[in-house]
Amino acid sequence: MLNRVSLRTKILTSIISLLIIVTLLITAIYSYIEWTQTKDQMGQRALDVATSISLTPEVIEAYELDNPSEVIQPIAEDIRQTVGAEFVVVGNENSIRYSHPNEDRIGQEMVGGDNDPALVHGEYYKSEAVGSLGPSLRGKAPVFNDNDEIIGVVSVGFLIEDIRGIIFERLQVLFINSSIILALGVIGSIFLTRSIRRDILGLEPHEIVTLYRERKAVLRSVKEGIIAIDHTGKISIMNHSARKMLGLSEDVKNEHINDILPSTRMIEVLSNGEPEYDDEMVLKDRVYIVNRTPIMEENDVVGVVASFRDKTELQDMINTLSEVKSYSEDLRAQTHEYTNKLYVISGLLQLGNYDEAINMIQEESKQHHQQTKTLFSNIEDQSVQAILLGKLGKASEKKVDLVIDPDSMLSPLPEHISTSKLVTILGNLLDNAFEAVKDHNYSQVTFSVTDYGHDVIFEVSDEGNGIPEDVQQKIFQKGYSTKGEDDRGYGLSIVAEVVKELDGTIELSSEQGKGTIFTVYLPKERR
Repeated sequence: MLNRVSLRTKILTSIISLLIIVTLLITAIYSYIEWTQTKDQMGQRALDVATSISLTPEVIEAYELDNPSEVIQPIAEDIRQTVGAEFVVVGNENSIRYSHPNEDRIGQEMVGGDNDPALVHGEYYKSEAVGSLGPSLRGKAPVFNDNDEIIGVVSVGFLIEDIRGIIFERLQVLFINSSIILALGVIGSIFLTRSIRRDILGLEPHEIVTLYRERKAVLRSVKEGIIAIDHTGKISIMNHSARKMLGLSEDVKNEHINDILPSTRMIEVLSNGEPEYDDEMVLKDRVYIVNRTPIMEENDVVGVVASFRDKTELQDMINTLSEVKSYSEDLRAQTHEYTNKLYVISGLLQLGNYDEAINMIQEESKQHHQQTKTLFSNIEDQSVQAILLGKLGKASEKKVDLVIDPDSMLSPLPEHISTSKLVTILGNLLDNAFEAVKDHNYSQVTFSVTDYGHDVIFEVSDEGNGIPEDVQQKIFQKGYSTKGEDDRGYGLSIVAEVVKELDGTIELSSEQGKGTIFTVYLPKERR
C-alpha cells in the first residue's frame, strides 16, 4: 500500500507533520513559560504595590482616626486604577476592610483566609486565593505603626481570569508567528520535494530499487569490463569483470581515474564529449579493445562510460581458427603430394617397371626417414612435431626443401606456450619463408630449435632475396606487406604480438641476395 504513495507525498507529509509537531511543542513550552513568568510578574507587582501602600505615612496615620476609610479608600482606589489591579484592600488587625473597590463591602471582614502570615508574623508574601471577586493572585504586606506594631494589612490582587487574558493576548502573537513559519515551511517543503523529484528523474523509491538491482545484475552478468567516471574524473562504477581483468580491488571507487589507469583517455572524452569506439589500448601490460561513451545531461558531459574486452581472447579465437585452417591446408597438401606419388608408383607397376617402382619407394622411404629422424628423435614436443609434419608436406607440394637442423633439441614446452601460439609463430614464419624462396632454382628453408638455457629459441632461415633495410623497420607493422597487396601484412604483426604476450622477443637478420633469418626467443618461465 505504501508503495502506491508517491515519494513527493511521503516527503511533504513527513515535513509538514514534523513542522506541526515542532510548532505545537514550542507553543506549549512557550505557553507554560509565559504563564509562569506572567504570574510571577503580576504577583510581584501586587506585592510591590501592597508594600508601597503599607509604608505610606497617610495610610499609617489614618489608622488612628475614628473613620480610617475616609482617608484610605481614595488613596487605595487611585493606586488601583493606576496600576490596573483588580482590587486594593486595606484592613485592620482584625481583617476588617478600610477600603474596597465595592464600597458596600467596606467594614466587612476580608475573604480568603490568607492574612495570618502578615498579621501574625509580619511577613510580606504572595498568595493565590478565592476572594469576594473570585480567584485572584495577591500581594500581602503588613502595616506597622511607629512602635513597629502590626496594626493592619494591605492586599493588592489581580484576578486569575485577567492574567489568563493577558497571556492569551501574548499567545495570539505567538500563534500568528507560528502560522507564518508553518506556512513558509510548507512552501519550502513543496519546493524541496520538487527539487528532489527532479534530481531523481521523477522516479519513485521502488522504481529506484528495481533499477539498482537490475543494474547490479547486468554489471555482474556482462563479461566485458565496464568503468564509469563522474564529471570530476572519479570512478563511480566498476564491475566485477573490470576488476578481474585489471587486477583491481573494490577500494578504487571514488579514486581519480588517472591515479588508477592513467592511459584510458576517459578524461579526454570527458573534456571534448566525443565518443571513441573499437580503440586498442594497453592496460596492465595487456591489449584491450575499448569503447568510450560520454554521459550527457542537458547538453553537458557529466561523466564517461568505458567498456573494454581483452583482445587476447579474440586473438586466441583467431589463432584457433588459424590453427584449424593451417592443419587443414597442410593435410591437404600432404595428401595431394602422396596421392601424386602413389599414382606414379601405380603407373610404373602397371607398365611392368618394377625396378623403378621399387627404387622410387626406397628413395621416398629414405627421404622420409631422414626428414623424420631429427623430428622425432630430437624434438620431443608433440605440438611442434605436428606443425613441422604438416609443413613438410606443404613444402613438398611447393617444391621447397624444408630442412630440420640435425642439431635441434627440444624438450616438452611449458604450459603457457600453447599449441595455438606455436601455430601462429611457426606457421607464419615458415609460410613467409616458403613464399620468399618459391621463385628460386634452389629453394631451401632451414628450421632449428634449441632449449638450452632459460629460453626456447626458434630459428627460421631462407635463401631468398632478403629484405631491404628500410623495409625491415616496417615489417612488423600491422597491414604492411612487401607484396603491396590489400588484405595482407598481418602475419608478422600477429607473430610479434604473440611473442610479446609470451614475454619473448623476435629478431630479424637479412641481407639482400643472401636470405633472411627470423629468431624467436621465448622464456621458459613467465616473468
